[in-house]
Amino acid sequence: MKFATVLLAVCCLLSATSAQWLETTISLPASSWPNDLCYNPTDNKVYSANYNIGSITVIDAATNAIVATIPTAAEPSYFCYNSQGNKVYCTHYSDSLVTVVHGTGDSVITTFRAGLNASSICYNPQDNKVYCPNSSSDSVFIVDAAADTVIAVVGTGDIPKQLCYNPTDNKVYCSNVGDRTVTVIDGAGDTVIATVAAGSAPGVMVHNVLNDMVYVANAGGDSVMAIDGAADTVIATIPTGDVPRALCFNREYNKVYCANAGSDNISVIDCATNAVIATVPAGDAPFAILSNDVNNTVYCSNSTSDEVVVVDCAADSVIARIACGDYASLMAHNPVQNRVYVLNIDDNSISVIRDSMPAGVEADPTPQAASHKPAATIVRGVLDLGVGSRQQAVDRAALSDRGRCGQLLDATGRKVAELHPGANDVSGLAPGVYFVRVQLAVGPALSAASSYKVVIHK
Repeated sequence: MKFATVLLAVCCLLSATSAQWLETTISLPASSWPNDLCYNPTDNKVYSANYNIGSITVIDAATNAIVATIPTAAEPSYFCYNSQGNKVYCTHYSDSLVTVVHGTGDSVITTFRAGLNASSICYNPQDNKVYCPNSSSDSVFIVDAAADTVIAVVGTGDIPKQLCYNPTDNKVYCSNVGDRTVTVIDGAGDTVIATVAAGSAPGVMVHNVLNDMVYVANAGGDSVMAIDGAADTVIATIPTGDVPRALCFNREYNKVYCANAGSDNISVIDCATNAVIATVPAGDAPFAILSNDVNNTVYCSNSTSDEVVVVDCAADSVIARIACGDYASLMAHNPVQNRVYVLNIDDNSISVIRDSMPAGVEADPTPQAASHKPAATIVRGVLDLGVGSRQQAVDRAALSDRGRCGQLLDATGRKVAELHPGANDVSGLAPGVYFVRVQLAVGPALSAASSYKVVIHK
């Protein structure tokens, strides 16, 4: 009975402390006016485009330390990441240049000319191409990302703005705010294969890999349009709040979240029915929205109230409000440490928000801010190790879920043993509650962890 009581107390402690908190604030150069963020999963780095001073700040995402400052041409604006070449592409708004940065070396590889006044850039991993819109010539420049040279220029509608890649059908979508259309580009053939009539002021887009639909925010029509990714036809027009500005997709619950800048709320769209199923309050003037798929939360930055709202995707309810810097705007997610980086434009800084890891145990359970102290989190079923079965169960846990490394942790999150493929001797451990933590490989980086609770008996 005493053992059962101790086990219950541990479970209650661990499940009650999952949270988000402001970990630290990274100061950028004075007067930098940061414009965009980009995450590099290969080297676990974050990049900031310092629009006003012509540079890129490189941050080590493991330590939150600035490790490099890269001089660039004027007005670095928007990023995309090339996973095949480990390159970061950065547009320059007023001079049609694109700067290419080596992800490991933090140095400029080359620059080339592409879209003028580009307000986005995107990467096609299937064909290893980069796409850059040119709003002054109503076109999209297509770049061979191996050679970093322009290989095609395709015409679009009037004033192309935002881009979105559809990996299911290998297509690139370009929203054209001037003539209320969306141009569809074949990823392999570099040709326009469809033009879809959109709503008023079509802007940001997101692709849903579960139903193969592209969702387009119509800021002027207070709606989101769902386009069938295979047929390139409009399936539904979904009313939202005022001035839908940003979208993100949550795969676990098959939902799209729409941040509405005019009505200060978030519309939650059920992608199975293409209908709004909830409206969640946000802060003042929502600017950007980001899905944290590690623990199924959505982050919404609010530029006027200088905060981030965190939404639980299961309940579609606000679970945290975190104060940031002045004019909180675009965000990036680091899944290795489960951090969200928030650009604060007007005070030249980045707020770093730490999120507890529901699929394992915090790598560093002590935040730099004193507002909250998280603990480990249980997320998987119990492997009850009785006499004679202890070793087999630990081996099975360590090798499951494509784990490529593992650790055995005690109930406080302290590592007590490294686990490797094959036999792991745990005969010397005292009876109690332990956790097998297995890192999961997603692409070139470790992006999450899977955890198993283990009870060891005498």
